[in-house]
Amino acid sequence: MNIHFLLNGEWVDLSDIPDTQTLLDWLRESRNLNGTKEGCNEGDCGACTVMVSDAQGTKALNACILLMPQLHGKAVRTVEGISGPDGMLHPVQQAMIENHGSQCGFCTPGFVVSMAVAHLNGDSDHDTVLAGNLCRCTGYAPIIRAARSAADQPVPPWMLHDMETLRGDAGAEAAPALPGSSDALAALLLENPDTTLVGGATDVGLWVTKRLQDITPAAFLHRCADLQQIQSTDHEIRIGAAVTLDRLGAAMQDLHPSFADMIRRYGSAQVRSAATIGGNIANGSPIGDGPPALIALGAVLQLRLGDTRRTLPLEDFFIEYGKQDRGRGEFVEFITIPRQTDRLRCYKLSKRFDQDISAVCGCFNITVEDGMVTSARIAFGGMAGTPKRASHVEAALTGQPWTKETIAAAWPAWGLDYTPMSDMRASASYRSETARNMLTRYYLEDLGGSVSVLEVQP
Repeated sequence: MNIHFLLNGEWVDLSDIPDTQTLLDWLRESRNLNGTKEGCNEGDCGACTVMVSDAQGTKALNACILLMPQLHGKAVRTVEGISGPDGMLHPVQQAMIENHGSQCGFCTPGFVVSMAVAHLNGDSDHDTVLAGNLCRCTGYAPIIRAARSAADQPVPPWMLHDMETLRGDAGAEAAPALPGSSDALAALLLENPDTTLVGGATDVGLWVTKRLQDITPAAFLHRCADLQQIQSTDHEIRIGAAVTLDRLGAAMQDLHPSFADMIRRYGSAQVRSAATIGGNIANGSPIGDGPPALIALGAVLQLRLGDTRRTLPLEDFFIEYGKQDRGRGEFVEFITIPRQTDRLRCYKLSKRFDQDISAVCGCFNITVEDGMVTSARIAFGGMAGTPKRASHVEAALTGQPWTKETIAAAWPAWGLDYTPMSDMRASASYRSETARNMLTRYYLEDLGGSVSVLEVQP
C-alpha cells in the first residue's frame, strides 16, 4: 500500500507498505529513530508513545500497535521531533531535566511525548494523561511536578507546524483499502467480504504483534468521516461506529456522566484516543466495557451490507462467545441511544483503578416512580460468554417497591441470569457476589449515599 504522511515536520511517501507493518518497527528499523521504545508491544506501557495529528486534533498514541496504513494523511512526531529544529528544548523536556524526572531513561521518551501532547492541547489533568505511561523508576512525583511546571509555558511554534501543513496538503490518492466513506467501505466489503476492518487497532494490533496473525486483506477506516460523527436529536443520539472512546466519553459527560466516568477507566489515554466504539462492539468480547452501558441504555445497532441496512437491539447482536449476528461483508455502521432521563450507573470492578481489564462491569438503568420500580435494564460484562442482560433480575424488580427488601428478594434471580466462570481475574463466586452487591450499591447511591471506590472512610 502507498501512504503519505508527515514525520517530524517532513513529508514521507512510502510504497508497498505491508498492512501489518507497525509504526514502532518502521521508525526503529527504517529511520533509526530509536527514541521510541518497545516495552510491552501491546499498547499498555506507553514507552512507544508518539504524537499523531489529523483533522480531529492531536493525540498521543501507541506506536507498537499503530499500523502504518493508519497514518495516511496524518502527521507524526516522535520524541526526536518534540524539540525544535535548532535543538531548542520543548518546555516539557526542560521541565523533566529541572525536576529530575528521568532515571534510567528508557521510559522518558514516552512520558515526554504524552506531556507534549497534553501541553499542546491545554490538558492539565496530568494523572489521567500519564496513566498510560507505566514505568515508575523515578517515581510519579517529579514527573507530575515537571508536567505542572511546564503547563503555563507557551506552545513552541514548531509544534503548530503540523496542523498548518496538513491543512494545506491536497493529499496523495488513497488506496481502495483506505475508504473515504461508509459507501466506499460497503462497496469494498461486497467485493471482498472477508476483509479485516481496522479502526483503532487497539485489538487488531495485538493480533499482529502477539499472535503474529496475517490480517490481509485489511481496510483502514480512519478516513470514513461519516462513521466518525455523533449526531443528536430530541429523540436519540446517533454514534458512528468509528467514533473513538475519548470522543464518546466527552459526548456522554453531560448526558450520562457515569458512563463517561467508566470510559475514563477504559485503557489509557493513548488507547481511548484510538479505540472505536464500533470495534469495541464488533469484536464481541465478553469483558468489553462499552456494551453493558449501551445495552442498559437500550442501544440499537444499524448493520450494513452493501446498500441494505438492518437494525437490531444491541443485546441481540451477541449470540454466544465468539459469535455475533453479523454476516460476511456486513459491518456496524452506527449505534443509536434513545434520549432519556439519566438513571444510568456503571460500576467497573478491576484490580487496578486505571488501565485494567474488568473482572465484572455492571450497568444499571432503573426507573422509579412514586417509590415503585417501573422499568429496569441491567447488563453485565464478565458474567457470561457475551455481554448479557439480567432479565430475571429486571423482572424481579419491576412493579415492586424500591426497597432493600425488594433487592434481597431478587437475590435468587441472579443465578437464573448468570453462571460466570473462574479465571485469573476473579472466581465465579466472587463475580456472582459482587454483581449482586452492585445492585445494592446502585440503590444506596440512588438514595444519596457515597459509594466512590476512591473514597476511604473509617
